[in-house]
Amino acid sequence: MNELTTSLAAFASLVALVFALVTADRWHRRRLTHHSAWAMAMSLFAVGSFALWWATATGWSNGVFRVFFTAGAVLNVAWLALGSIALLAGDRIALPLRRILALLSAFAVGVMVVAPTTKPFIADEFPRARDHFGALPRILAAIGSGVPALIIILGALWSIARLVAKRTPAFAGARRQGVVTPNRLVASNVLIALGTLVLSASGSLAGRFGEERAFTITLSVGVVILFVGFLVPSARATQRPASFQLSEQGYK
Repeated sequence: MNELTTSLAAFASLVALVFALVTADRWHRRRLTHHSAWAMAMSLFAVGSFALWWATATGWSNGVFRVFFTAGAVLNVAWLALGSIALLAGDRIALPLRRILALLSAFAVGVMVVAPTTKPFIADEFPRARDHFGALPRILAAIGSGVPALIIILGALWSIARLVAKRTPAFAGARRQGVVTPNRLVASNVLIALGTLVLSASGSLAGRFGEERAFTITLSVGVVILFVGFLVPSARATQRPASFQLSEQGYK
């Protein structure tokens, strides 16, 4: 059972690393804001997954759990949400938010580096933040995961509603992101929201599979869904008539 958990954690780590490299390459070539946000998110995802793999293979410790908690629970979802905001609202809103998020991320990392622990770690026992950290790290995790996840889900629902109403599923000020059809934009946001929900489902799976097993299952499934969601607007589309292209003027 432990070997399967370790294998799943290693799989999630490798997929997230490949994903981060692919998205970083897309950003380097195209300089689109949502690519840079997703590259950061998947880099954090890879770091958190690697910490989980290390813990399942060698045991939990203070340093490993800090890395896992900081990258996965505190920072990751916020950068995912920034990518969705960049797709829906464009650079005018996303770029100032990126600067603010970078400052908040640096603050959160500083807090997690110096936060005292309240209980020693047991190598073969999955740690709970409430058992080892005080209030501030847990508040950072609640805000850093809960609020961005809500933004991602609401963005997906909003884009679906706009598409059903035959309106452009992006704000009027959004910068054109190449040839991105409305259907692709909606599909991307829906898949990202679905992947976020899968990653948040570890709590309900914990009772059935055990907490380490729940995290490795949700990480493995969630990262694949996120990868597909990120590739939808990033893939090169065949040229379509102007009536299907996303632009600042919406449908033509």
